[in-house]
Amino acid sequence: MEFRAGDQLRNYHFKVSRMEVKLKHQRPRHLDLFKITQPLPAIVSIMHRISGVLLFFPGIPFLLYGLHMLLESPESFAAMQAVLQHPGLKLLLVFFVWFFLHHLCAGIRYLALDLHYGVELAQARASSKWVLAISVLLTLLAGVALW
Repeated sequence: MEFRAGDQLRNYHFKVSRMEVKLKHQRPRHLDLFKITQPLPAIVSIMHRISGVLLFFPGIPFLLYGLHMLLESPESFAAMQAVLQHPGLKLLLVFFVWFFLHHLCAGIRYLALDLHYGVELAQARASSKWVLAISVLLTLLAGVALW
């Protein structure tokens, strides 16, 4: 029997193409993102990223505009105080406080994970629960102080 590299290569391509066909049939046609459940540490991670984005884009311009209004003149200071008395704006401000506090607590958690504290699965799940609980509790306290 004679060894021919071409036959071996053809057999390899045939096996690969059969595996590709088999894999294509096993893959889902589309992903329904609302049916996929994530573990709590993944949800905290996603919320950390979203809160960082929301703090950066609408948060920084609003903060700078408010600071400008507060420091420009006594009239603009009084106008800004009057605007901040609106209940809808207070609710929006409470949400931004929660974005900040959640981002802060999750950032501290990630610093601890970077230092290899709490990297076990049970510890990671517990720390993500703590992040949510502490950020919500601090937000409620800040909301009471704002209202």
